[in-house]
Amino acid sequence: MFEIKGKTAVVTGGTSGIGLATAKAFLEKGAKVVIAGRNEERGAKALEELKAVSPDVVFHKTDTSDPAQVKGLIDFAVKTYGSVDIMYNNAGIANFLPVDQMSDEDFNKLISINLTGVFYGIKYAAIQMEKQGHGGAIVSTSSIEGTIGDPNLPSYNAAKGGVNLLTQSAALALAKYNIRVNTVNPGYIYTGMINEKTMGEDGMKRLESLHPLGRLGKAEEIAHGVVFLVENEFTTGTHLYIDGGYTAQ
Repeated sequence: MFEIKGKTAVVTGGTSGIGLATAKAFLEKGAKVVIAGRNEERGAKALEELKAVSPDVVFHKTDTSDPAQVKGLIDFAVKTYGSVDIMYNNAGIANFLPVDQMSDEDFNKLISINLTGVFYGIKYAAIQMEKQGHGGAIVSTSSIEGTIGDPNLPSYNAAKGGVNLLTQSAALALAKYNIRVNTVNPGYIYTGMINEKTMGEDGMKRLESLHPLGRLGKAEEIAHGVVFLVENEFTTGTHLYIDGGYTAQ
C-alpha cells in the first residue's frame, strides 16, 4: 500500500468542496499538503479550517489554465516540502448551456480549466515525480458526465470525457516510472456548485431522483475514493465511479 504519511500532496481546487475535503483527508493521513485555487480570500479561509487538522498545509494562488502557473505550483510545493508525491487535479468550473446557445468563449474557457488544466497538472507533476525516482500517484476529478451525454452540458461532457482518455494514455506512458494515474468520477455532489441556492429546491429534488440511492453525494465520500486511488498500488488507468448508482441505470 502507498504510504500517504510524510508524503507531499498538491490539491488544485483545494479551497472548497471536494478539494477541501480531500486536502483534509490527506492531512488526517499525515501528508503535507499544498492547496491551490484562484481566490486568495477562499484560500485563507480554507487554510484556517485545515490548520485545525494539521499545521502542514499551505496555499498557493494558481490558475490551472496557465501552464506557467501550474509549473510554478509544482515548484512551490518542492521548495516548501521537498517533493511532490501526490497530485490531485480537482479544479473545475461548469456552465449549463446547450451547444447552440454557447459562445466560443464559454466553451474554450471551460475546456481550458477542466481539460487542458488537468493536462498541465499531470504533465508537470509527472516530470517532477520522474526526477524524484520513486513513483507517485496522480488523480484527477472527472465525472459521470464524462461517460453520458447531457443536452445542457456539452462543454463539460467533452472536457470530462477527455480527462478519462487523457488519464488512460498517461497511465500507460508513466507506468514504467511507477507513477499511477486515475480518475474519480462523482455523481452529483452537494457542494458550492450544486445546492439549493444554485439549483433551486425543485432542481435539487430532480437531481436526487436521478440517483438510485435517492440522494446527492457528499464531498467526504469522494475524498475517500481519492485516498483509495492514491493508496492502492495496483490501480492505474482506471475510473472510480462514486455516483449513487447513476451510471448503473
